[in-house]
Amino acid sequence: MKSQSSLPDGDSFRQTMRILPMSSRLALPGAVDVGPTDDHEEIQVTMVLRRAASSELSGYLETLDSLPRSERTFLSRESFAQKYGATDEDVAAVTGYAEACGLVVTRVLRAAGTVVLAGTVGNFNRAFLLELRNYDHPDGTYRGYTGSVSLPTSLSDRISAVLGLDSRPQARPHLRMRNAGVTSEEGWHSRAAATALALSYTPPQVAELYQYPNDVPCSDQCVGIIELGGGYTESNLKDYFSALGLPMPRVATVTVDGGVNQPGSPNGPDGEVNLDIEVVASVAPGVQVVVYFTPNTDAGFLNAITMAMHDTTYRPTVLSISWGGPEDSWSMSSLQAMNSALADGRLLGVSVCVAAGDSGSTDGVDDGRYHVDFPASSPHVLACGGTRLVGSGSVIDSETVWNDGLVGGATGGGVSSVFAVPSWQEGAGVPPSANPGGVRGRGVPDVAGNADPETGYQILVDGQSMVVGGTSAVAPLWAGLLVLTQQMTGHLTGFMNPFLYGISPAIHAFREITHGNNDIQGTNDVYSAGPGWNCCTGLGSPKGGTLIQSFLDSLRSAN
Repeated sequence: MKSQSSLPDGDSFRQTMRILPMSSRLALPGAVDVGPTDDHEEIQVTMVLRRAASSELSGYLETLDSLPRSERTFLSRESFAQKYGATDEDVAAVTGYAEACGLVVTRVLRAAGTVVLAGTVGNFNRAFLLELRNYDHPDGTYRGYTGSVSLPTSLSDRISAVLGLDSRPQARPHLRMRNAGVTSEEGWHSRAAATALALSYTPPQVAELYQYPNDVPCSDQCVGIIELGGGYTESNLKDYFSALGLPMPRVATVTVDGGVNQPGSPNGPDGEVNLDIEVVASVAPGVQVVVYFTPNTDAGFLNAITMAMHDTTYRPTVLSISWGGPEDSWSMSSLQAMNSALADGRLLGVSVCVAAGDSGSTDGVDDGRYHVDFPASSPHVLACGGTRLVGSGSVIDSETVWNDGLVGGATGGGVSSVFAVPSWQEGAGVPPSANPGGVRGRGVPDVAGNADPETGYQILVDGQSMVVGGTSAVAPLWAGLLVLTQQMTGHLTGFMNPFLYGISPAIHAFREITHGNNDIQGTNDVYSAGPGWNCCTGLGSPKGGTLIQSFLDSLRSAN
């Protein structure tokens, strides 16, 4: 690998550089600077190119959403790359600068407009006029920088983000284990009945309560799952599906940026990986599952999404994402790069289901304010919140907002401080933010489903039986419903939000959740459940068969 930079030194070189907007980063609160990163350490960085036809792309999105569903034509991955991918000139400019800096281009994904570079810390420091340093933090050691990234003027109009210089963990899995030590008297609130602590379901039992069609083989469908750690074993999946009386699912893995299927501990991210696979593959039997493993960094997260979106081998049409972090934890450049990648799904006909978070209306941020989780807050995804579900067979006895307090977690939800209210959500009654100033923004979540670990899902992780919850379970649960919808109607579901918000209440396609709140601290229930859309459970939990029929009717009514 090249290690020598041919860049000139001194003020003349610095004068040709410009600061990349929105690239500044601060150290994590509580982090301690322990010194510069070794100049000889090899790292990988992703450069995100600006879309040459971004205005045209935005216009196409608006046109697509306005068309009747039966008249919508989604782009193939190949057509998208040709029409909206990175230009030869932009790729050549980045490649030329990389070579001058002693860096190596390891991957170019033209469709997503990303170029991945590898090289030494010393050469990256010189290339971007910064100093990478190491930080100790309670969550682990990471590499980072303070200040901003700089680029030569020849690239400043071509690049929108440079990610991967900072290696801090960007997201957390939205999985909650059942807390066996919790009693009905503990916590800030009381439970309706202590016997409810013993409730749990297999994913197909939850699907039955939500009126999902059963015995629908989905072998024509493919769902992608994004994982930022952990792993699974075939033997574990075989045992789980055998116990359910279902065939072993087809599961493939894709390595992104060195992320691999690496099972280790059932109490770690393995629980997330197995939950995601076991839920979606048991409620949509026969579906091809593709797991994209990637490092837990902003660059890794972005690259996994772009690889899945533009995968010309497996071509998933539904994505499930159960990882995320508070909007404020992202740099604006990484957040916007992720949001742009998610928007690609709307043109490709790829539906994206994202967990809304498990830390209530604060999203786990201890600053006295209210926060929502990203990427759930992206206006290009279906954000999935959580409920507490009690029922048996096909009969639901009760369903309320999931809120077990600080010990057990609560559904995420609230109002975005980054994204405006989307057009399809304008009539839903999204309230102003509960933060000072009361800004109006994208409301989270869109929909909901069972997430309380005390009414949780029976899964198998590394050979151990567990009952788990969290909105992590709701994303693959809804992904499974969309897979079933595609299989039964023969049409891509695509971006479903305008359709879901447009369903007449008279059709009763959702079970509205009218009791509870997501104030995890129990001090100020600023967001409460109620009729219609709310900041805890969105439109509500699904009535699967009714939703599929409504989707089919929307196709027929346009003919």
